[in-house]
Amino acid sequence: MFKRTFSRAVTATVAAATLALAGCSNDSSGSSDNAGGKDGSYTIGINQLVQHPALDAATAGFKEAFEDAGIEVTWDEQNANGEQSTALTISQQFANSNLDAVLAVATPAAQAVVQNIADAPVLFTAVTDPVEAQLVDSMDAPGSNVTGTSDETPLDEQFNLISQLVPETKKVGIVYSSGEVNSEIQVKAAQEEAKKRGWEIVTQTVTSVNEIPQAVEAIGDVDAFYVPTDNMVVSGISSLVQAAEAKQIPVIGAEAGTVEGGAVATIGIDYKELGKQTGEMAIRILRDGEDPAKMPVEKAVKYSYVINEDAAKAQGVTIPQEIKDQAETV
Repeated sequence: MFKRTFSRAVTATVAAATLALAGCSNDSSGSSDNAGGKDGSYTIGINQLVQHPALDAATAGFKEAFEDAGIEVTWDEQNANGEQSTALTISQQFANSNLDAVLAVATPAAQAVVQNIADAPVLFTAVTDPVEAQLVDSMDAPGSNVTGTSDETPLDEQFNLISQLVPETKKVGIVYSSGEVNSEIQVKAAQEEAKKRGWEIVTQTVTSVNEIPQAVEAIGDVDAFYVPTDNMVVSGISSLVQAAEAKQIPVIGAEAGTVEGGAVATIGIDYKELGKQTGEMAIRILRDGEDPAKMPVEKAVKYSYVINEDAAKAQGVTIPQEIKDQAETV
């Protein structure tokens, strides 16, 4: 049972320092042994897996929730640059920093944090299935010091969007990282949804961004590419889009950042709003004393319907007027 008290006043903050970590960035370090909130201020660590628009937006939304609430926070914000080993090292450092809370952004970062921190509340975001990732006991009752938000996407609506853009769709290609549990879950869900429609899903896995063009080539002729919320592929979305354009195959994303990066369209997660939702959960824990063990994991309450008309032209697809009338244009 999680029993930590959060009523100790902040008495000191250590100046920002560069970590001796390969691939880590750090805008401020931990505080003294008296971290916590009589004066309403906190020290919070952020372990973000990699830098790309979706995860950056989630982090920004989390911080915005505290700004909107008028709560002072000293942030220890670090980025693992896509390296699981670095995410683990960051988590180990956080475990020794007497933080009031930790935010983990993306599944591999969350797994690293949960392995190392048991005496402070852990919030996660941009995690598709926290139960499968072994972060919580269940969605309704997390059971420990860990809770957060899921970025499970509205797959049926996204596949309906593919049907509207490419009415004769029979085969959809997916490139995803072999090392991301969240991506494996999404691919299985996509295969189940495709089966209902009589479609085939063709997949290729990658272990680095540099492999994406070859993976697109290996998939061969498909009617569309679908990009799940895969951290590696989204961080290298430009290379996938370039390869798809050469084949004149449209790319449909699972979130708005991929459309900004060159996909044609999405009905997907608004990651800034999801991060803000997570921040509001953290405030309820820190300020109001709610127990994360009893706080259900929340799902997104807002989705983005976004199109990229330039991308559509480049990928040889015409966006129907009914979609233009409803969607926001990048």
